[in-house]
Amino acid sequence: MTVSETGEAESSAAQRLLVDLVETPSPSGEEDAAAERLVEFFEGHDREVWRDEVGNVHAPADDAVLLTSHIDTVPGDIPVEIDEGADGERSLWGRGSVDATGSLAAMAVAAVETGVSFLGVVGEEVDSRGARHVIESDRPEPGVVVNGEPSGWTGITLGYRGLLAGTYVATSESGHTSRPENNAIQDAMDWWSRVEEEFDPDEYLPVFEQVTCKPTEFEGGTSVDGLSVEATMEVQFRVPPEYTVDDVREMADGQLNGGTVHWYDAVPPVMESPRTDVARAFRGAIRNAGGDPRLLRKTGTADMNVFASTWDCPMVTYGPGDSDLDHAPDEHLPLAEYDRAIEVLVDACERLRGDDG
Repeated sequence: MTVSETGEAESSAAQRLLVDLVETPSPSGEEDAAAERLVEFFEGHDREVWRDEVGNVHAPADDAVLLTSHIDTVPGDIPVEIDEGADGERSLWGRGSVDATGSLAAMAVAAVETGVSFLGVVGEEVDSRGARHVIESDRPEPGVVVNGEPSGWTGITLGYRGLLAGTYVATSESGHTSRPENNAIQDAMDWWSRVEEEFDPDEYLPVFEQVTCKPTEFEGGTSVDGLSVEATMEVQFRVPPEYTVDDVREMADGQLNGGTVHWYDAVPPVMESPRTDVARAFRGAIRNAGGDPRLLRKTGTADMNVFASTWDCPMVTYGPGDSDLDHAPDEHLPLAEYDRAIEVLVDACERLRGDDG
């Protein structure tokens, strides 16, 4: 029996939507069932709603504000249940409860309550194909964008580092291991050592302001025909706003001494001002709900980067949940925090629409 069927989360329609979505597996590439649940939710509130060619869910309305979050989650089977802690706080456990189904559901509810536009996108955890499709389409630029990712209900995220990803490939002639010259594996290791030295940060520099270099996969050895040695390495760089993606690519290419890199993904960093109307609206809404606003910078990359690369409108990222639980085996979201985040979203949207009196 599911959590929904037991009636444990029947305290509000908003919580029912959250539980339904968390109970619906939606790893990247398998978002259809969750997307259809969102369509059903908007249709049930007499809102225009449709899905595009890649599976995004659009519920257009007042485009002064666009609330957007991602439908997909990372893989992982975490039993969905509502647990009451020693402090009496009830939390929903399950994959996506924090990243970012909590934000997605909260934004859907707030969009219905305030009449602003909503967009649920696919593929954020893999290649942001949903967000990329939207900015490459003829969708008009909204007044402001509120991107949904966990920040805690009092947190407002203004910045993300960018991403540069590539594949390093080197080949050398095979030969006896007693020979002194480098083989392809050594070329790869030498290149990466030089890259790490190039981007070695000042120990006092915050992580957000550093270029982080990370190899994610490595394969190397003698080719099948025995005539060469081959090395392949997948690499990623996180790019702070101090640099452009092109800066980092040129610096990494400048360390090559054998081998080549095919760069296949580039997402620019983003850093928004805390003095925009949308940032002010969220600070006011959080204070109005009894919280102390926190301005955040995240060391990862999100769809906000993609939207900011094309749209020249103010943006923030906001959503319930502890981002330390992203992708974690103990991912869970306090239901009281989810409800409070909806309250903040509704208040902020009303301020941005000029409905706050």
